[in-house]
Amino acid sequence: MTAHLTSPDRVSHAQKAAAGAGVDALLVTPGPDLRWLTGYDALPLERLTCLVLPADGPAFMVAPGLEVPSVLASPVRDLDVEVVGWGETDDPYAVIAARLGSPARVALANRMWAEQVLRMRAALPGAEQSLASGVIGELRMRKSPEEVDALRRAGQAIDRVHARMAEFLRPGRTEREAGREIAAAVLDEGHATVDFVIVGSGPNGASPHHEVGDRVLQAGDPVVVDIGGTTPEGYCSDCTRMYTLGAPPAEFADYFAVLHESQLAACAHARPGVTAESVDAAARDVIAAAGYGDAFVHRTGHGIGVETHEEPYIVEGNATVLEAGMAFSIEPGIYLSGRHGARIEDIVVATPDGIERLNVTDRQYVELGA
Repeated sequence: MTAHLTSPDRVSHAQKAAAGAGVDALLVTPGPDLRWLTGYDALPLERLTCLVLPADGPAFMVAPGLEVPSVLASPVRDLDVEVVGWGETDDPYAVIAARLGSPARVALANRMWAEQVLRMRAALPGAEQSLASGVIGELRMRKSPEEVDALRRAGQAIDRVHARMAEFLRPGRTEREAGREIAAAVLDEGHATVDFVIVGSGPNGASPHHEVGDRVLQAGDPVVVDIGGTTPEGYCSDCTRMYTLGAPPAEFADYFAVLHESQLAACAHARPGVTAESVDAAARDVIAAAGYGDAFVHRTGHGIGVETHEEPYIVEGNATVLEAGMAFSIEPGIYLSGRHGARIEDIVVATPDGIERLNVTDRQYVELGA
């Protein structure tokens, strides 16, 4: 990736949020939080790289001396963050501890390696450890207009791939062969990386995370195509559409109509002021009423941004109240083991009075020539 979308305000906002949460310092190692805060896509290495954000005090980043040129070539150079290089015989955990003094509570990046967590604990024995998602996740969950624009562009890019599906899906090809060409198209249409390609044909469509296999596509097959990638700006796409190779089985057409109604119901319900779990219920109730409740085996959706899966999760038990700027998927599914399955997925963003759908291709299944 070459041009991560970032903002100098994110670091200061995170520090203020830490103070508000009673956290003395945020300790952020390579991963999505670091990318979001600084635009630096650091390699996760055994040598410690860590952004330290005191609630009260200047931000700094410790990095191996070997990596300092990469740090300074990244958007970190434009932030008010001191870069502290350390040599092969230095102890970076001791450097952090010396600068922080005696914090009572520190919040660690959720993806920090266990060995780093334990060494942080040894270096800061008096500090209670918590997860940084309690602070940073709350900020990431509410997308700025610039982030929504980036997600919109990601959605348009993946829509262009779905519009080309007739090039890839036809009887006689394997899922793997089709998936290879779909992955190339994901890059051709503007993504920097391919994050996943699911081509679930016939009975493989009944496994929500099947990916691809050596099954040969056959006339009459329903095919689940769930694809996504990350754009050069660092934002993700994720969209599922259904295809059939000629006329599908009557059973499929019947339950697909239920699924379509479910997805529309969840989209109609979603808006600021409702809970994440109520959107899940809006989708699930339609499917359950039609007798397919046991065939809907996953949550209705997940947040999306610099990760494909992040807060807010659209699932029973999540009482998070949706707000304008929250972006998430709405993707109910029906899966009949041993036969076939179906899923419809859009990325949406909450607006002041409803949602904007960031994927705009037709939700109906597309019948391709057999």
